[in-house]
Amino acid sequence: MQGLEPVFQGYAWGSPTAIPELLGLPAGDAPVAEAWFGGHPSSSSILATDGRTLHAAIAGSPAPLLGTDVAAQFGNHLPFLLKIIAAARPLSLQVHPSIELAQDGYAREDAAGVPLDHPQRSYRDRNHKPELVFALTTFEALVGFRAPRRTAEILRGLEHPVARQLHKTVTADPSPSGVREAFSRLVGEGTRPSPAEVAELAEEFRARLASGSPSPRTDRAVDLLERAYPGDPGAVTAVLLNPVTLRPGEALFVPAGAVHAYLDGVAVEIMANSDNVLRAGLTSKHVDIPELLRAVDCVAAPPIRIAPEHVYDATDVYYVPVDDFELSVTRVTTAGPCRLPSTGPRVVLCLEGAVRLRAASGEELELAAGRAAFVPAADGKLTVHGEGRLVQASVP
Repeated sequence: MQGLEPVFQGYAWGSPTAIPELLGLPAGDAPVAEAWFGGHPSSSSILATDGRTLHAAIAGSPAPLLGTDVAAQFGNHLPFLLKIIAAARPLSLQVHPSIELAQDGYAREDAAGVPLDHPQRSYRDRNHKPELVFALTTFEALVGFRAPRRTAEILRGLEHPVARQLHKTVTADPSPSGVREAFSRLVGEGTRPSPAEVAELAEEFRARLASGSPSPRTDRAVDLLERAYPGDPGAVTAVLLNPVTLRPGEALFVPAGAVHAYLDGVAVEIMANSDNVLRAGLTSKHVDIPELLRAVDCVAAPPIRIAPEHVYDATDVYYVPVDDFELSVTRVTTAGPCRLPSTGPRVVLCLEGAVRLRAASGEELELAAGRAAFVPAADGKLTVHGEGRLVQASVP
């Protein structure tokens, strides 16, 4: 076991205080959007004992660190990436690709000579990026397409030509192809509404919200997004998407292909070890509409909320339908040691209190609130002592 130092991402939508307070660090004026605990080659965490990146350490000793079965399945890479995310304003409207699209897109951009760190590059690696969000505060999001009939109800009565065209599209074809046409019309380079049209339509949503709305949440979402990104047609996509509110302790799975935008809140995120993001708007970063439309799944479906499975006495495990990761949450008390699930490579992050990890060999490591550790497969089963709450990222 070794302590693991995170890498911080200062994206503009981040909070300057939430992550520093959670990790026990001084806060400054600059936004801190994410803290990464993992081995992605672009931003690998640092092992506290020897100063190596986790990515380099695993590449040099994959079998003892990952275990032979994980190394055989995933190669010389940690399969998952654990993050803390703190959104003080809405994130980009985005989709994550499947493995097939990621491999194809990465190869195309490599062949075109686009550097990995170029701001116009869409594919930073060859991996898919399904993800699970575990809320630490109330967490607001838009995820996946809602039923076309509900979108039609929300649009009914609005007078702006953009709203009337969207209503006509989803009523004439209430199928995935109709949803795709409506979404593509909003974000497509040749069909998107102008900034002036977006501003006018947002004003109509605001007026309806004040006078009585069939969907106050949608009207508020359009208002929030258009104020954060004036004139961006991504704000209007809120009429097509499912609104989601997670309370602390609730979790949401976002598969590859699911369009989403996180609006506000602090959460633990775990995902496949990837940094591939295809954006449609609500951002100052690279937007790649054609590639996003290749990747997006337009089947209307409710958000995938994951109920935990209670294992042992103090641990809940959030299982998801991918092989790359699972997340467990353990509440440790002074009543006695707790067992932690999994024996493969793990990242353990203490969220509250102070705990002591003990490997099968008897090796121990103390973690205060905000501190993390990488646990190699060779360490076997873990027990934890102390009093607090921790999360563990592992491989199923």
